[in-house]
This record gives sequence, C-alpha cells and structure tokens, in this order.
Amino acid sequence: MNMATAAGFVSGRSQVVSRLNDYAQLTKARVTTLIVVTAWCGFFFGARNAGLPPIGWGLLHALLGIAMVSSGTAALNEVMEYDVDGKMRRTASRPLPAARMSLLHGTLVGALLTIGGSIYLVLFTNWLTGVLALLTSLVYLLVYTPLKRVSPVCLAVGAIPGAMPGVLGWTAASGRLDWGTLVLFAILFLWQFPHFLAIAWIYREDYARGAIRMLPVVEPDGRSTSVRVLLYTVALLPVSLVPVLLGMTGKVYLVGAVLLGFGFLYFAARLGILRRPVDDARSRSYARRLFHCSILYLPLLFTLMMSDAMYR
Repeated sequence: MNMATAAGFVSGRSQVVSRLNDYAQLTKARVTTLIVVTAWCGFFFGARNAGLPPIGWGLLHALLGIAMVSSGTAALNEVMEYDVDGKMRRTASRPLPAARMSLLHGTLVGALLTIGGSIYLVLFTNWLTGVLALLTSLVYLLVYTPLKRVSPVCLAVGAIPGAMPGVLGWTAASGRLDWGTLVLFAILFLWQFPHFLAIAWIYREDYARGAIRMLPVVEPDGRSTSVRVLLYTVALLPVSLVPVLLGMTGKVYLVGAVLLGFGFLYFAARLGILRRPVDDARSRSYARRLFHCSILYLPLLFTLMMSDAMYR
C-alpha cells in the first residue's frame, strides 16, 4: 500500500466515523440506550406476568422496534428545533445546526425510523405496542416540543411520553395493559422532574438563549424549582416500593429501593435547602450532582427490580 492509498484509506475511515457520530447525535443514542434499558425492564415483567419467557426473539423485536421509534423521534425533534439548538452552546455542534447534515436528510432519517419502527412493532410484537409507540412519538413531537417555547408546563406534558418505555416493553411481551404497567409509568414519570429540572438548572443560560421556558429560566431565584424537585423526589420513594406490594419483587428490592430513594432524596434536599439562585455557582454544582445521581438511580433501580424478581 503506497502513501496515497494509505492516506485515502485513513481519510475515508475518518469520514465514516464522523458520519456515524453525526447519526448518533441526531438520534440521541445515549438517551435511546436508557430508553431501551427501561423497555427491557417492562418486557421482563410483562413476560413474567403473562407466563412467557423473558428472553428470546420477542425481546429482540421489542427492543429493536422501540429503539427505532425513539431514535426517529429524537431525529425529528432535532429537525424541529435546529434553530434553537444553534443558539445553545451544548447543542450548537449537532449535525443540523452545524450544517453537517441537511434538514431533508434528518427528516427522512427520523420519519423512516419512527414510522418503520412502529410498523415493525405491529408486525413482530402486537398492534397495541405499535400504536402506543406511534402515539408516544406524536405527543412528544406535536405537543411537548412546541410547548417548550411557551410554558414551564411543558415538562409535565413531556413526562408523559417520557414515561412510556416501560409500558411499551410490557405490552410488547404480554399484549395488554396491567397494574404493573401503571407502576413502571409512575416511576418514570416522577423521576423525570428532578432529572430534567437539574439539567435546566445547570444549563439555564443556554435554555434562555434558546427561549426554552423551563422553570429555572422563568423563575431564576430557584425557589419554585427546588420545591418541585423535592416534592417529586419524595413522591418517587413510596411509588418505587409499590412493585413489592404487587408481588413483582421481594425484600431485596425493598431494601435496595429504600436506600436508592433516600440517596436520591439527599441530593435533592441539598439543592433545596441551599436556597440560592439558579445562576449561583454553588447551586449549579449541587444541581449537577443531583443530575448525576438521577442518571445512576434509574438503571440501578430497574436492574435491582429485575434481579430480585429473577432469583425469587
């Protein structure tokens, strides 16, 4: 291989890696990964409830279809908000605002993944899961996304589609809605408030530049945000214990969920007790710690839930 050929190979490989990275950013691969893990938990308990094996081709079809819809929805969201992303430092380097990818390209990728994923779920799981996945996408795109520029209530609205992955996993396994789906939905719904309010606290200036009307932007003193963070974190603790009452899990999960819940509450309380404005450096540091705690809390809780149920 001569020097020119080697240079061409390296250049081509670099372009492929760059393009793959663009697709990962477009489809929010890290967020999709968390969604898939949550859907896996829902599938596990849905299968157990229906007396079916929790692993196999059914699981693969469910997670692949849900990942496709999630990725497609994320891409369409970035298409709709490319101008907003361009104003914010944390998102300005995404492929659409940075002009590394055209809006048409992003729209086609998003539409194909969203519609294709919904059809895939109908064909390889059941119609209920496919329809719910598509409706979840539509609520996220047509209600939550435009509402972000209007009112802080957007977070409560966005938490509804955000709480659906566990439900989708459950219905993909069992083909029906049960009490367990409501529990998984409630856990995810409540978890999102401290998680996303912490993000909005950290990136308040960015959100303000993009005219995203999250609560820390609208009320910079941080008091209302702190109260909501505490209330939802406190509410999450007893709700996370309901799987024990329903017989989904046992004592190991009970102890672990209590410890995780109080750990989460500790970081939420630190931020609330601080009583400093959103733009204060110390309050931002506490919000960042709460955010990191929230990222650990959810997968640990669901992993513990599945592990305890598996070995009961």
